[in-house]
Amino acid sequence: MRTAYHEQLDALTNRLAEMCGLAGVAMERATQALLQADLPLAEQVITDHDQIATLSARAEEDAFVLLALQAPVAGDLRAVVSSIQIVADVDRMGALALHVAKIARRRHPQPALPEEVNGYFAEMGRVAVDLGHSAQEVLLTKDPEKAARIREDDDAMDDLHRHLFTVLMDRDWKHGVAAAVDVTLLGRFYERFADHAVEVARRVIFQVTGHNPDEEQLPAAR
Repeated sequence: MRTAYHEQLDALTNRLAEMCGLAGVAMERATQALLQADLPLAEQVITDHDQIATLSARAEEDAFVLLALQAPVAGDLRAVVSSIQIVADVDRMGALALHVAKIARRRHPQPALPEEVNGYFAEMGRVAVDLGHSAQEVLLTKDPEKAARIREDDDAMDDLHRHLFTVLMDRDWKHGVAAAVDVTLLGRFYERFADHAVEVARRVIFQVTGHNPDEEQLPAAR
């Protein structure tokens, strides 16, 4: 029975890692669509989101089946409960990439971004993709040290987000309210994507060690 249980738990972990990988790919493509006003690529992200949603529903169902039928305790219980929470975090990462793609689609054929902020979003996209891949790796390796290092990329995202606001608040901003709203929303989407990747790392640390990381070490997703 225990062998079958751990095989099911491993399958659940692999599904969560697959979702992380898909979320990273979605954000990479959504960023390209945003920067290049690429409508077909934006549409692809929107269509492909169904795959993440399907995996999310299946993973959540599998986790609740493990919880109900196996009655896990101690470390096994931590693993299942954390997996249920991770499903929500990774599902949200996919949804945030979807939001980016939808803004790119809504503004097409015009670019959604003023040229002067393209560099910020190119870098925010790169950091977000790296975080998605890092979260995937942490899920598969269950390495708490790698999980803790995810904070470094999140700090980089926070710095980019803060600098982006200095551009928006500049008195020389000449792109109007609609563009300012889009830039504000998009910046927030990337920041939250990073926060949820960090939250995945936090939950992996809890799975492995039984302790929540110091609040100063890993910020909670919002």
